Amino acid sequence: MKMKTILAVLAVLAVVALISACNAGRQKRHHHPEWSYNSVVYEMNVRQSTPEGTFAAAEQRLPALRDLGVDIVWLMPIHPIGVEGRKGTLGSYYAISDYYAINPEFGTMADFEHFLGKAHELGLRVILDYVANHTSPDAAWVTEKPADWYVRDSLGRTIVQYDWTDIAKLNYKNRDLREEMTRVLHFWADKGVDGFRCDAAKEMPDKFWRKAFAGLRAVNPDLYLLAEGEGANFHKDGFDATYAWELHHLMNDVAQGKATAADMARYMVEDSARMPADAFRLMFTSNHDENSWAGTEFERMGDAAKAMAMLTYTLPNGQPLIYTGQEVGFDRRLAFFEKDSIDDWTPNVYTDLYRRLNALRHDNPALASGERGGKGVLLDNDMPERVLSFAREKEGNTVIVVANLSAGAVNVNVDLDGREGEYTDFATGGECTAGDSYELDKWTCKIMTR
Repeated sequence: MKMKTILAVLAVLAVVALISACNAGRQKRHHHPEWSYNSVVYEMNVRQSTPEGTFAAAEQRLPALRDLGVDIVWLMPIHPIGVEGRKGTLGSYYAISDYYAINPEFGTMADFEHFLGKAHELGLRVILDYVANHTSPDAAWVTEKPADWYVRDSLGRTIVQYDWTDIAKLNYKNRDLREEMTRVLHFWADKGVDGFRCDAAKEMPDKFWRKAFAGLRAVNPDLYLLAEGEGANFHKDGFDATYAWELHHLMNDVAQGKATAADMARYMVEDSARMPADAFRLMFTSNHDENSWAGTEFERMGDAAKAMAMLTYTLPNGQPLIYTGQEVGFDRRLAFFEKDSIDDWTPNVYTDLYRRLNALRHDNPALASGERGGKGVLLDNDMPERVLSFAREKEGNTVIVVANLSAGAVNVNVDLDGREGEYTDFATGGECTAGDSYELDKWTCKIMTR
C-alpha cells in the first residue's frame, strides 16, 4: 500500500477513535421502545399492495411480512384525499382532507381497526404516516377554521410549496392549530397505533415536535417516532429515528461510479460525529418517493443493489427499511396517483435475501440501532477506494463486513486487528475463517458473524 494511502486511512481511524470517545459521554435523551432496537421497518403502500387496494386485502399480506421478519409496518397516509387540485385520478395520499377519517378507497374505520388488531395479533407494530405540514386545499378547516390556521398570500389565498399544487400549507404560528395537530396524534395513538412516521418533518418548528411528543410519551412512552428529515435536532425533539438521506444518495453515487468506498468510509466517520450516539438512522435502497420519481433500486444502483441493501442492515446505527415489492424484487416504478397494483408476490431469491437479512439483524446484538448496537470500527485494507471494511462488536458478538463497492473483482488484504478466527458466513450459513485476504466479485458484500 502506498504511504499516502496508509496515512489517509490512519487519519480516518484516529478520527473514529476520537468520535467514539466523545459519543460515549453523551447522555441518552429519552427511552426508545424496548422492541425497536433490532426492528426492521416495512413501508406498506396499501393502494398498490393488492389488486383490491383495501385494508381487508392488505391484511392478508401480514402473515407473509411476519414470516419475512418484519417488525414495524408503516402505512402510507390512510386518510381521505382532497378533490380540489387532485393529481391524477386518485390523488396523492399526502393531500389529506380529514385527519380523523379513513380514505374510503381503503375501507372503513372498522376495517382499519381490524387490520391493526390482526397486525398486533401477529406481533407486528403499526405506525401511521402523519402529514402535519399541509392539508388538501378543500379540507374543511380551510373554511371552517380561522384564516390564520393556514399560511396565506397577500390576497388571502392558501399557498402551496414546491410542486405540491394539491396542498394548502398550515400555519404553525397559530397556537390553536398546533393544539389541534397534537390532538390528531393522540386520536390515533388512542386507537392503538405504535407510532408515527412524520412527513416533511423539517417544515414544522422544533418546539412543536418537542411539546407534542412530551405529551404523547406521558401517555404512552413506548411510541416509536420517525422523522422524514435528517439532522441531530430531530433527535433532540424526541424522534427515535431519522432518514439517512445523505447515505442513500451516496450509495446511488457509488453504484454509478460517481463516488468510492473511501467516500463511504468518510460518511461513517462524519455521520457518527454529527448525530447523537443513540440515534436510529433509517437506511434504505428504496421508498415511495425514490421508487416513483427517481426509479427502482435496479435503475439507480444496477448490479450494486444487493450489496447496498446488505449495507443498510450492517452500517452503524442503521435501521433498515423495505419498501412494498422489494421483498420480491419488484422492478418497475409504481404510479403514484393511479391504481397500479403488484399482483405477483411469489417468493424468490429476493424474499430469501431479505428473510436472511432480517434474521441477521435480529440474531446479532452488534447490529442493533442506537446505543444498544456496536459502534462502527473501520478496518484498514489495501484497496480503500474500492473496498469498505468495518467491524461492529457488542456483548461478545462480532460482525465483520468486507464490501467490494466496485464494478470489478478484487483480491483485497484487510487488517482485522486481532479479530481473526472462525465465523459464520452470511452467504452460505456455514463456517468460514476470517483472515487477511479476500477474493470478492464485483459488488459483493461479505458478512461474517460470531
